[in-house]
Amino acid sequence: MSKKKYKGIDLFCGIGGFRLAMEKNNVTCVFSSDIDSFAQQTYNANFGEIPSGDITKIEAKDIPSFDILTAGFPCQPFSYAGLGEGFEDQTRGTLFFDICRILAHHKPKMFFLENVKGLVSHRKGETLEIILSNLKELGYDVHWTILSSLDYGLPQKRERWYCVGFDKPTHFEFPPKINVQPTLRDIVDVNDKTPSLKLSKFEMDRIQYHFANCQNQSRVQHDNSKYASNTKKGKYGVYSYQKKDGSLRFHVGDKAKTQIQEAFYACLDTYAPTIIAGRTPKLWDLGRKLSVIEAKRLQGFPDDFKMPVSDNQAYKQLGNSVSVPIITQIMKNMIYYYNKGE
Repeated sequence: MSKKKYKGIDLFCGIGGFRLAMEKNNVTCVFSSDIDSFAQQTYNANFGEIPSGDITKIEAKDIPSFDILTAGFPCQPFSYAGLGEGFEDQTRGTLFFDICRILAHHKPKMFFLENVKGLVSHRKGETLEIILSNLKELGYDVHWTILSSLDYGLPQKRERWYCVGFDKPTHFEFPPKINVQPTLRDIVDVNDKTPSLKLSKFEMDRIQYHFANCQNQSRVQHDNSKYASNTKKGKYGVYSYQKKDGSLRFHVGDKAKTQIQEAFYACLDTYAPTIIAGRTPKLWDLGRKLSVIEAKRLQGFPDDFKMPVSDNQAYKQLGNSVSVPIITQIMKNMIYYYNKGE
């Protein structure tokens, strides 16, 4: 933990994953913002403050001075109408523009951005190039990479784009992978028999069908008459296969590996797919999805983190959040390398 006291702001804060990383790194959060009222409710329950609302309506001068900006910003389509006319014309109308205008006004020492892996290939890399050039135009030394939460102690293959920047040349290094092989067994309560977590009869039937028929074939073809004939499932059929790590995958199409994945069932001895809003990881060997407390653990939130919302909202909020351990370690390295250069 840094001995220096830094101040941070938490933009598009969600339920506060970046805020937890700040607290673990001796950074005082002086401002937070999120437009979602349910996320505000959860944030308030844990940090005792209601985040400000729509960042597009908040003047940069009304934000307290700070040293570190954090933002897991939504990646909206970028407008190319003003390409070559400076960062304001290139990004106006996107939420990234609001990050730029706040950086331009306050000129903080550091920033820390997070986004989906697909940002790198969006529009064949042009979107990323605009983002990086804007940040460099603002005078920042920028570093970015793709990292997976699976390599930092969480049993979830969650690959994300992480980008940090400094107001001076900084020899920054992202944290190395840790030498552990996390599995869902580390976070799952095998005795939890909550009825609402159980998989549907349809899902259990086809899981059982797979294991009853997989001895003679690695990929099992399922009865596609259950699906409308004009759908992809009805037209091309549904197949299932089990990977070496134990996970069970269902896909639409032929037996080629170019299939469309239709479902992913993990098991205790492997990792979960990325938890996202609207998709909660499921385990075929337990015949249920993860509970809310297990979903919290999957993202590295403490068990006592309060979620005063419905379970559906809780899953959505956790799916939209950041993985706390990896964020915490990156921020620790940011502060370490920044101070080392002084």
